[in-house]
Amino acid sequence: MAKRLKHTQNDPNKEHVTINSRLCADLPTHGISAPSTCNLTAQHHLSQIPLHHKQCKLSLSCSDEVCYQGLFPAAEVVGNACGGNSTKLLGQPLCLDVDGPFNYGIYQWALPVVSSNSLAVKIFYPIFWGLMSLSTFGNDLEPTSHWLEVIFSICIVLAGLLLFTLLIGNIQVFLQAVMANKRKMQLRCRDIEWWMKRRQLPSRLRQRVRHFERQKWVTLGGGDEMEIIKDLPDGLRRDIKRYLCLDLIKQVPLFHNLDDLILDNICDRVRPLVFSSDEKITREGDPVQRMVFIVRGRIKRNQSLSKGMVATSIIEPGGFFGDELLSWCLRRPFMDRLPASSATFVCTEPIEAFSLDANHLRYITDHFRYKFANERLKRTARYYSSNWRTWAAVNIQLSWRRYRTRTRGPMISATQNGNSSDRRLLQYAALFMSIRPHDHLE
Repeated sequence: MAKRLKHTQNDPNKEHVTINSRLCADLPTHGISAPSTCNLTAQHHLSQIPLHHKQCKLSLSCSDEVCYQGLFPAAEVVGNACGGNSTKLLGQPLCLDVDGPFNYGIYQWALPVVSSNSLAVKIFYPIFWGLMSLSTFGNDLEPTSHWLEVIFSICIVLAGLLLFTLLIGNIQVFLQAVMANKRKMQLRCRDIEWWMKRRQLPSRLRQRVRHFERQKWVTLGGGDEMEIIKDLPDGLRRDIKRYLCLDLIKQVPLFHNLDDLILDNICDRVRPLVFSSDEKITREGDPVQRMVFIVRGRIKRNQSLSKGMVATSIIEPGGFFGDELLSWCLRRPFMDRLPASSATFVCTEPIEAFSLDANHLRYITDHFRYKFANERLKRTARYYSSNWRTWAAVNIQLSWRRYRTRTRGPMISATQNGNSSDRRLLQYAALFMSIRPHDHLE
């Protein structure tokens, strides 16, 4: 009995599509079930339906015939698009083929994403496509005549041009700023060279001036921060200086336990300093005008004890000198005369530091005297004071040498006694010349 499959529409021009099962029965299966063969044949006939409707332009499949190849001879399949070629075992997906008959336009780049099951491809490939399209101003886009594709391509080109314009503008602003600072530095160096030549400075001093200017340029970037913010409102200036200086101030052990209010006042009054290597910051006996706190670099401290004897120590980052001002500010009755420096301080390498001038330090100690009278702060100041450390080191060394001389006394010969007595006199002279520092602890 013949079975018929009827497809009926409400249109008066309805059409019946009949697939005769007898045709399916006559096909050789070659090990494949008859329903599978019938399905392939039915699909071929269904693909021809829109071709018979001149008014209907819809397609139930690809516009071109698709080659469905199986394990049976291709020539025996009715309506086989492959002809007699049966060398391949898989179908050819013409609908997802870039070189196929369908014009994908700008959607051509989406085919690798759609046909891939890799999550990495689905994430990184669109990012790559976006960067490539923006950087090339949509040069790789080939839109079709569809208006949405054309508008999207125009948007990509305009976005790429906008980003490129912003990039060029930022680079131009950066170059102008760099060239302006460089031009400013060149003018300053030219003025300094002209001045040194007019004053006929020796070459050694000229070299030191050039070295300092280069060091200052590298450290400060050619600008004076304090000069820029000095005219700002008090609250804004205080907040800016706190942001710039608070971390540096907290590196100094003397300020670890101070209140935030005191630290804010210190930040508002500190001044950055830059010194080149081998420069003398303060000479022994000069009035101490500021208290200096070291941030980067090391400073050598030289103190004369007696004729031919010098006590030397190194001040590391986090240390300070000029603590004579702290005792001077807390001394009662107050004396207007600045204290004298007890040593000479020389930079062994480029130094970055900040300082508190004498009048600013006096202002802070007068208004926050309760905190500076704290016993713990007093002990901390004495422990980190370069003067007290040098005095303690000298006395410990002289005491140790006297002890060794006394214990080895019977073994010293007569000729060595004369030398040892001279050496002992030098030690006692150094001991008496090493004046004990005075501070507000006493």
